[in-house]
Amino acid sequence: MGLKWTDSREIGEALYDAYPDVDPKTVRFTDLHQWICELDDFDDDPNASNEKILEAILLVWLDEAE
Repeated sequence: MGLKWTDSREIGEALYDAYPDVDPKTVRFTDLHQWICELDDFDDDPNASNEKILEAILLVWLDEAE
């Protein structure tokens, strides 16, 4: 079973692993959305996200990066 938008912890960790040299504080939501959709394990409707979901994922990524 692939990652869904509700899997913010797992997606944030996957982004940390996929983009180790990127500072999450500099990532725009448009790029974040694209990178999530491009994750190998991501399996959800690309149009089903919203700002709240992207914020939650970004906070996990920030937490992992610190």
